[in-house]
Amino acid sequence: MNRRDALLRMTNGFGAIGLAGLLRAESASLAPKAPHFPAKAKQVIFLFLNGGPSQVDTFDPKPSLAKYDGQPMPGEFKAAKQEQGKLMQSPFSFKRYGQSGLEVSDLFAKTAAAHADDLCVVRSMHTDLPAHQQAIMQMNSGRVIPGFPSWGAWTTYGLGTENANLPGFIALCAGVPDVGPQVWSSAFLPAAYQGTYVPADESDPEKMIQHLRSRTGDAREQKRRVELWQKLNKMDLAARGGDAQLEGRIQSMEVAYRMQAEALEAFDISKETAAVRARYGADQYENAAEMKIKSATRDGDFARGCLVARRLIERGVRAVQVYAGNDKPWDSHHDILVHRRLARQADQPIAALLSDLKASGLLKETIVIIGGEFGRRPWTEVAGRINVQNGRNHNNEGFTTVLVGGGFKGGYAHGATDEFGYQSVEKKVHVHDLHATVLHQLGLEHTRLTYPYSGRDFRLTDTAGNVVRELIA
Repeated sequence: MNRRDALLRMTNGFGAIGLAGLLRAESASLAPKAPHFPAKAKQVIFLFLNGGPSQVDTFDPKPSLAKYDGQPMPGEFKAAKQEQGKLMQSPFSFKRYGQSGLEVSDLFAKTAAAHADDLCVVRSMHTDLPAHQQAIMQMNSGRVIPGFPSWGAWTTYGLGTENANLPGFIALCAGVPDVGPQVWSSAFLPAAYQGTYVPADESDPEKMIQHLRSRTGDAREQKRRVELWQKLNKMDLAARGGDAQLEGRIQSMEVAYRMQAEALEAFDISKETAAVRARYGADQYENAAEMKIKSATRDGDFARGCLVARRLIERGVRAVQVYAGNDKPWDSHHDILVHRRLARQADQPIAALLSDLKASGLLKETIVIIGGEFGRRPWTEVAGRINVQNGRNHNNEGFTTVLVGGGFKGGYAHGATDEFGYQSVEKKVHVHDLHATVLHQLGLEHTRLTYPYSGRDFRLTDTAGNVVRELIA
């Protein structure tokens, strides 16, 4: 006799009543749900520059790096935790943009020129560990270890989605980012909230999501088959007395079937005009080997991801994440000048995406997050690496994340790192605070967005996190 049968047979079945309540609590639904309070935003796009872009070379100018270029870190900074080379000034030039005068380097000149007054630049970010796997996990799930739901899974768990014909959470990447599928996992949340991975290095929608068309070509026959499978599945579910994983698979099959009606069109960027594709840079296919790094991607891959992200948001998908590419392309240990090529892949499509969202009015209700898992040190790399020219090592103690739209302040720089860009020292923002604030803009109180598992209630922000109200317009 298993435990479920025991609950059904003992004490007049009262135990089964409690079990039924728990199973109902676990039931997964992607139908739209009301937020905890009126929301300023409804959807999220996370443009994840995996590998760690350098804050002192992008959005956090440090004149002291030029003053002390080639010298050791002075004073109390000599006690820094990592091996230190010499301080290195940024090889990229900064200038002020827009009415706000926000300072941005020429790596993101197109984004800054068009949208400086829309950008909320958080210069005082910090996270717990300087290792890629742990930092990527924390930025995506709030934890430095695997086994916890991703931000997108939590978002769809809290709000559902507005398009029943598409998944609620979609992850686009040319290749697979470091850590892999765990970063879009639903973990112990019901399987319906799992992110759907789509390769962004494909432009053919039938290759992006395989088996979207029926092999028989007979839509009516396929519909009859799916209805039979689902009827059998639901009979099995009823016989089991409830099963969250089986319920998730049933819903996934239903979404997969409905996707045939809309996914081919949604992922097909050939439906866009040549001028739009050129604005994003989505028709570029340069050889990745030109970058001479393991995690290289073709120039147009991130652009295609951004263009698809816009099309998905227009169709009511709740959460979309676009990764910069395979593994961790922004991990510029050997030469920070590689950031030039990486930014050329990212700057143009980011500017185009923000312009399109703004023109359609969707930017008001869509949060766009731009950033990586951490930043980079202000001194040169020395940690036993060969062929190092002007590289920078990992920096989890001070880095930058940019927020756009969704009720965040525009033309605003929040917090500060020290004069060299090493540590966050003013108005510090932890990853938990970032997550709490994004959820707040979506109308979700992060302490109330919980799920019972393993004897306690879990949440995206663990037991920490505060809404940073200074970021909100």
